[in-house]
Amino acid sequence: MERKVHMMNRRPPKPKMLRVVGYARVSSGKDAMMHSLASQIDYFQNLIKNHAGWEFCGVYADEALTGTKEERPQFQKMLEKCWNHEVDLIITKAISRFARNTVTLLETIRELKNLGIDVWFEKENLHSI
Repeated sequence: MERKVHMMNRRPPKPKMLRVVGYARVSSGKDAMMHSLASQIDYFQNLIKNHAGWEFCGVYADEALTGTKEERPQFQKMLEKCWNHEVDLIITKAISRFARNTVTLLETIRELKNLGIDVWFEKENLHSI
């Protein structure tokens, strides 16, 4: 019995792009802090846009006196995007920029983990998942 092999022009499936956002926060509106915030926003935009496999989905930034979740409108907008399953990864400079309150931090990380969303704390080189 003769065996025939047929060539198929199939391309391997394209890997799914990770939908990535950045989050930045400063604690006051002083000029030096506002410069730091602008620098963080630029840094995250460039990092995400220039990373193969990442889709840029925005940078959220708050000027807040505290790190509590309720007093940060941009943080809330970012979480809303997460609840709508529009984000796979959040990048933030450090744990202290994401939340100053341990309970808020743990609750938020658990909530995001249940949604399948990873948070990368860059300074600590720590991923939540």
